[in-house]
Parts: sequence; C-alpha cells; structure tokens
Amino acid sequence: MSYIVIHIHHDEEEKREILASLLAEENFESFEEKENELLAYIPVDNYSREKVEKLCNQFELTFSERLIPDQNWNAEWESNFEPVLVAGKCFIRAPFHDQKPDYPFELIIEPKMSFGTAHHETTAMMIEMMLEMDFQDKKVLDMGCGTGILAILADKMGASEVLAIDNDQWAFNNAMENKERNHVLHMNVIMGDIDNTGTGYDILLSNINRNVLLLHIPKYSERMKKGELVLSGFYEEDLGMIRKAAESVDFVLDRILIKNRWIAVRFIK
Repeated sequence: MSYIVIHIHHDEEEKREILASLLAEENFESFEEKENELLAYIPVDNYSREKVEKLCNQFELTFSERLIPDQNWNAEWESNFEPVLVAGKCFIRAPFHDQKPDYPFELIIEPKMSFGTAHHETTAMMIEMMLEMDFQDKKVLDMGCGTGILAILADKMGASEVLAIDNDQWAFNNAMENKERNHVLHMNVIMGDIDNTGTGYDILLSNINRNVLLLHIPKYSERMKKGELVLSGFYEEDLGMIRKAAESVDFVLDRILIKNRWIAVRFIK
C-alpha cells in the first residue's frame, strides 16, 4: 500500500490541533508535528486532494503533497526509528538495535508498512495500560494489530491465547514476521476483520481510529462475556462519544491516559 504525506504549513499551534482532528475524520491515519508544519499520512486510495484544498483554504494555509511508494516506506521508518522504553518496563527495538535484556519485556519490532512501534502516543499508551494489567492465562484479541506489537506483549505477559487480526496484507505479513522474531508461542495472526474472530475473550485491544471504534464497539461487547476493553486511536475530545457507545453495551469506564491530546481508555465489562 502506498501512502500520501501532506505537509501543511502554519504558524499557530491551535490551528495544527484543529487540522489534525479534522483530517482524522477524513481517514488520515497518523500525524507528525514539526516546527511550523503538520505532516499527515493517508493511504493513496483514501486521499482526496480536493478535500485537503478546501480545508486549507478555510484556514488560509498552504500545503504540499508527496507520494511514499511501498518500496520506500521501510527506509522512511528505519531512518527515524529509535528504540523506545515504555513505563520503564517495556523496551521496543528494531532488529538492528542492540539488545537490552535488563528490562522485564523486550520487543523486537520491524515496522515496514505497518503501524505500531510505540513512537506514536496511542501505541505507547496502550502498552503503558497493558503493563498495569494481568494477562496470565487470559484469552486476548488484538484488533487492527499492525506490527503485532500489542499481541506480542500480551503473549509475553502470560496470555494463554492471543489472536492478532488486521485487514491489511502488509500488516498481516509484518505481524507474522514479528511473531517469529519474538519467539512467542500463543499468538495466532490472521487477515480479516471483526467478523472473522471468535468469542469469549477476556481482554480486547483495539488501537484503530474513532470511526472504526464507534462502529465496532457493539461487536467487541458480543465477543466478551466479561473482561477488559482497551482502546486508543482518537483524540480526548472524542471521549464522550466513545464512552457513550461503550456504556450502551455494558462497559464501564475504568482508566484514562492522555498524551498530546491523544487518549487511551480502559473499560470493564
């Protein structure tokens, strides 16, 4: 899958925050903040130049765009990929980084085209929340697994069964590679969506985006008799609608983390 990255030039932090929120509603998947510039990434098939032009005209801003072909994505990631330590317990590195076995958990992640390296706030907060939880002998579902990072951690934390699922071929392939790279034993990776999963999960992890979460929360509930639902991929101003959707299907809000306006939440059923 090829991506488009758009560079929106600005000089006000407030505009950047509003723009990121509006672009997220137009299927932009991730954002990078630089001085006087917002970078936004979107799959080529989802990109509409007209919508971006309209948005930028509304705020009297200029933008440029650039295609990132499949074959260049690895180099793009690797050139900026540094190890990450989450909560002093989980060390995430690429295969070309030095080992650090002194931490309780070490994850080896090569991202390729997939989302999930803990550099983004949402992934880091999901991991931070997971480190507070008990995964021993639990049945776990990781929806939209990307690199497989959350599923791999769940396995290393003692889960008895972990299903990692993504509807993107690149993500499926990448998660399979990272599974082998980390020598996990109870993790299964499949390509598909929520309708390709089973039931009876004790813990469900989903770091996707607001619109998909709102659509899938009722189905998440159907797949859990009780347990913990951990969500991220949306902004703190979206919490109201996420909470309303979750509480309508018997979830109770238990925990919130916020970093740079991104939010992660844990619900109990």
